[in-house]
Amino acid sequence: MRAVVIDTVRARPEVRDVPEPIAPDGGVVVRVLATGMCRSDWHGWAGHDEITFPHVPGHELAGVVASVGAGVERWRAGDRVTVPFVCGCGHCEWCRSGQAQICPAQQQPGFTHWGSFAEYVALHAADTNLIAIPERVDFVTAAALGCRFATAYRALAGRSRVTEGEWVTVLGAGGVGLSAVMIARALGARVIAVDRNPEALALAAALGAEHTLLTSSIASSRTAGTTSTGSTALDIPAVDSGGLDIPAVGSGIVDVPAAVAGITGGGSHVAVDAVGSEQTCADAILSLRRRGRHVQVGLLPPVDGHPRVPMARVIAWELDLLGSHGMAAADYPAMMALIADGSLQPQRLIERTIGLAEAAAVLPDFDQATVAGMTMLDPTRP
Repeated sequence: MRAVVIDTVRARPEVRDVPEPIAPDGGVVVRVLATGMCRSDWHGWAGHDEITFPHVPGHELAGVVASVGAGVERWRAGDRVTVPFVCGCGHCEWCRSGQAQICPAQQQPGFTHWGSFAEYVALHAADTNLIAIPERVDFVTAAALGCRFATAYRALAGRSRVTEGEWVTVLGAGGVGLSAVMIARALGARVIAVDRNPEALALAAALGAEHTLLTSSIASSRTAGTTSTGSTALDIPAVDSGGLDIPAVGSGIVDVPAAVAGITGGGSHVAVDAVGSEQTCADAILSLRRRGRHVQVGLLPPVDGHPRVPMARVIAWELDLLGSHGMAAADYPAMMALIADGSLQPQRLIERTIGLAEAAAVLPDFDQATVAGMTMLDPTRP
């Protein structure tokens, strides 16, 4: 089969012919018809995860079961399926209770084993992890759920339990952030989106963000505990302030926590860091009102040491800090039903679809990508 192969950390990815996988006991091989590329794939390429090389990335996928291993009961060749990016072992107490996303023996395609930037991928514990794709949902839409959309759904509906009328601030308008905007609006929340990319903010507004804040440094680091962005100035801050006087720092830099406090009348009920940096984590926490809930979704790899977090504010204001790590297959039916009936439309988040060769070319620079939406791969393309 054809696959994107990485030989070592930060090596230039190449499309090669490699052996097709064999279905493991309890697992299946899926013919990949759509797969997504996100910042997590870049983290793997950059060496921020424990990966055995040579390696095939890719963890968001949808396709058709091609072959079935011994012991699989629920699935047959030809079934239309998708899978969470975290696959549980199927046997531990967490998997048995429907919490496979925190399984201690979890498998992750594209990380613990070869992934879906290929024509075929092997998946483990199929009876625990596979999800049937309704006929009304196409493969590209289903693949878009695997990491970013499902993670955002659980972060808002499951972890922070957003309710109608609450304010939700989303830092980062990439795939996870835009998903969070759409889902928060569907839950009846009022949304503020923060990003450094005007095109991404325009899409966030189209998806339901009531206010957008443009900052020049959404992915850089700063000293935690301050309330300004402390970054290079933008010439003109793009802020939909609804007529409010938005605080700025220096030459027009939006003070994100102060801006959120002004818009919401005291701070957001829920804040989501969908980027994963010291700055965005701190800004999200400092944007909360008292007793607010922070959800950390963006990865915070300790490349330059573990990030500093404004814990004094967490303690004094009794804030809740919540982690969110994907979503187990057991929780997919409610979300999938909303997608099938059109209440949620993740396909609106897809910006472009590329082939394997282009995927190999763009992966090394994906952390700097300015695409306003999701990048999807079609492995059947050259």
